[in-house]
Amino acid sequence: MYKTHTCGELRAEHVDQEVSLAGWVDRLRDLGGVNFIDLRDRFGVVQIVSNPETSPEVHQALSPVRPEWVIQAIGIVRMRPEGMENPDLPTGQIEVELTRIEVLNPAKTPPFLINQEEEVEEQTRLKYRYLDLRRPRMRDNIILRHKIVAFIRKYLDEQDFLEIETPILFKTTPEGARDYIVPSRVHPGQFYALPQSPQQLKQMLMVAGMERYFQIARCFRDEDQRGDRQPEFTQLDIEMSFVEREDVMELLEGLYTALVKEITPKKKILETPWPRLTYQEALDRFGKDNPDIRFGLELKDISDLSSESGFRVFADTVAKGGTVRGLNARGLGGYSRKQIDELTDWVKQYGAKGLAYLAITPEGEERSSFAKFLTEDAKGKILSRLEGKPGDLLLFVADQPDVVYECLGRLREELGDRLDLADPSVLGFCWVIDFPLVNYNDDERRWDPSHHLFTSPMMEDVDLLDNDPSKVRGQQYDLVLNGYEIGGGSIRIHDAGLQERIFELIGLDMEVARERFGHMLQAFSYGTPPHGGIASGIDRLCMLLADEPNIREVIAFPKNQSARDLMGNAPSAVEPEQLEELHIRIVEE
Repeated sequence: MYKTHTCGELRAEHVDQEVSLAGWVDRLRDLGGVNFIDLRDRFGVVQIVSNPETSPEVHQALSPVRPEWVIQAIGIVRMRPEGMENPDLPTGQIEVELTRIEVLNPAKTPPFLINQEEEVEEQTRLKYRYLDLRRPRMRDNIILRHKIVAFIRKYLDEQDFLEIETPILFKTTPEGARDYIVPSRVHPGQFYALPQSPQQLKQMLMVAGMERYFQIARCFRDEDQRGDRQPEFTQLDIEMSFVEREDVMELLEGLYTALVKEITPKKKILETPWPRLTYQEALDRFGKDNPDIRFGLELKDISDLSSESGFRVFADTVAKGGTVRGLNARGLGGYSRKQIDELTDWVKQYGAKGLAYLAITPEGEERSSFAKFLTEDAKGKILSRLEGKPGDLLLFVADQPDVVYECLGRLREELGDRLDLADPSVLGFCWVIDFPLVNYNDDERRWDPSHHLFTSPMMEDVDLLDNDPSKVRGQQYDLVLNGYEIGGGSIRIHDAGLQERIFELIGLDMEVARERFGHMLQAFSYGTPPHGGIASGIDRLCMLLADEPNIREVIAFPKNQSARDLMGNAPSAVEPEQLEELHIRIVEE
């Protein structure tokens, strides 16, 4: 064996033992002829020492060694001289006096430093990802991810769940994003699809009587990239039979509460039990359905005060079916006109026509873009509703509800960042419930599922499917953490007749529905239990628990923002013979 111990485990109790270590040279120091090497492996760092007087041959063998060379070091564990201990290292009380060394592999000079944090262009990091993963922060992220997944598996096993794998090659059934499709060699002109999620298959497992299923599932979606998306990602997939909405939510809440306590004990959950917000409440208070609840700056509706305010922009907006809402940016009453104009330009990118403001300086002086048009009574009521005080900056958007929510929701988060209102050590979990089952698609003139087409409506709303679908609520629920949706699920439709009604509502021809989902409809005719589940993003959860800015930092080999693997140079062209075997011809644009 190359190792008798890891580089992170040696302590005072190992003194006078001969040990064999192997790893990467982290640092080298020559102090008056005595060489010191910090040797690193996955488990830690230990100092090894070479003295030319006691071991001249070993000292000579060390002379060509450089950082990132792989070596085996054999020696005797000694206590460090008094005053030379390193309290920052778990192995800082001891060192290893070399008696033999073997170079296992030399290394070229890396394109960036491994042994200390420095800013490195992400493209370079991704190209040399195997080097990037040697760095302590990235190593710790991968270890954290392993611990999270291991905890999930253990917890769910103790709750009588079965981990069941589902196929990667399945049928293309559009679920909201583009499929990655895989051509079949043995069935010319036909294709598999990589799963966007195991949605249909986990429902089939409920029909099969498995009752409690989970999977750490690989999923694939061909969609535009951003910081919390990847073309391939990992989710915790769960499905349960004979459950209602609250049962699924309580399971996830118990799992993640226990996980945080065990894996990231320095993190604090803001509130337990986790708040339940209706979809409309989340929009009204925070401007979005995945709110960061760690800080205030909540939106306030002043539409009812606008019609008689004397300010035509507000009044006309409300008269046309719009809304007027604002938020109180406490402490920013001293913002200059230039700074407010910059905020105005910032919200315009999200559709706002402008940003009305009322600033109150710390001395109580008022500056406003619209207050001169208000009656004193209207201004007083607006100040009261937003709790405006000296030092505050009140900001308003008047438009159609979707524009107002979008602009103020984003502005709220932007101001939260500027004012450092969100404590990074706090985890603001919440549930968002009572989503509309369907949303009207004006372009296509049809109803689209707000979640997916297997979501059950609330049973008390089923009668509205035929005459007022906009008021039908779905039995779905989103899990939100610090402004990110990290999970989503629903109680499923388990009745074939109700499923067909949903197909008809969204304009899916029954012949097409049977071609795409006939296997499910047929299965539902053989006795299907009530069931529901949830899918929770492992990558996003790890990102938030690791305090990282995007999910690429917690994935071993991610794609870049253009969905390219820079290390392996994928996607890439294939040989003409391969295309011919698959009966594929590439047409140049």
